[in-house]
Amino acid sequence: MKKLILHIPHSAKKIPITEGYVLSKEKINNEILKLTDWHTEDLYNSKDCDKIIFEYSRIFCDPERFSDDSKEPMSKVGMGVLYKKTDENEVMRVISSELREKILNEYYFKHHSKLNNAVKKQIDLNNRALILDCHPFPEIPMKRSLHKIVPRPDYNIGTDKFHTPKKLIDISVNFFKKRNLTLGIDYPFSGSIVPMEYYQKNKNVESIMLEINRKLYLKEGTNEKSENYGDTKKIVQEYIELIKNEL
Repeated sequence: MKKLILHIPHSAKKIPITEGYVLSKEKINNEILKLTDWHTEDLYNSKDCDKIIFEYSRIFCDPERFSDDSKEPMSKVGMGVLYKKTDENEVMRVISSELREKILNEYYFKHHSKLNNAVKKQIDLNNRALILDCHPFPEIPMKRSLHKIVPRPDYNIGTDKFHTPKKLIDISVNFFKKRNLTLGIDYPFSGSIVPMEYYQKNKNVESIMLEINRKLYLKEGTNEKSENYGDTKKIVQEYIELIKNEL
């Protein structure tokens, strides 16, 4: 059976290993509030899809980063695969080589194995796999954001030159235009996840990222749903159905 793969990497807030954290619980919780992709498991929930959800907070381990910091641009601001600094540039965590190895082996690579297996299953069954990378983004850029221009669009699609077919971009542009919603293309964030086994190697593994501006569904500065939450979820669900139809 053909299944769309939904990758939801930043919805959790659990920190399973507190070793290395040097900030107060209050400051850590504030960072979790800022960085968690609130309610994405619900917004992107869809039947007949294969959902790959990371169960731990991104401030513990970010499965969307390269495991090698030398390949990860955000590591320069303390936001590599294992976050070391807050958005205020305070040192949040000190990571020993032993702790890094433990977290990567027990959390990061296990998650990527799940994603890789989901892709492999679709390739084996259908000679094609399609990933939707599921996110929101804040209207007001974080201090360490590389992209500072405001206002930001209502939605954004992130693409990869190798793994995102032009047809997926075109139907996305048309989808949001019909609904009078503004759409960024690789703005404010670019790219879309692909397992390393297939990355830049197999064009039959396709991927596109969808991001929702948080202002559309959250009360400002909180993780509480706004009165527009239902309308936003409806749009996201319609978009998922659109992508499913491309399988």
